[in-house]
Amino acid sequence: MSRRFLIATVAAAVLALLVPAAALAAGGNSIGSNLAGILREYAGELYTGIVAIFALVFLINRRFTELVMFFVAAIVVGWLVFAPGQVAEAAKAIAHQVLP
Repeated sequence: MSRRFLIATVAAAVLALLVPAAALAAGGNSIGSNLAGILREYAGELYTGIVAIFALVFLINRRFTELVMFFVAAIVVGWLVFAPGQVAEAAKAIAHQVLP
């Protein structure tokens, strides 16, 4: 048995264990929405991990002002990417206030 085959088999087993049964058990058109929800959750967790790693770099170097600015930017970017419906509603509300 080759090493590549063993690695591919282990990777397939890990992926099979990571996919929740609820996403696989859904019928019809809800499979896509369930999969999209799962991928959105994984993307959010990955984004949070990346932000945490960069925050540790700022903490280790004791650059607290830049850390706060980084957190504000990370929150704004996360809001824009992960909640586009809320962003659209906020933009409409601001437009109604500014432009009567």
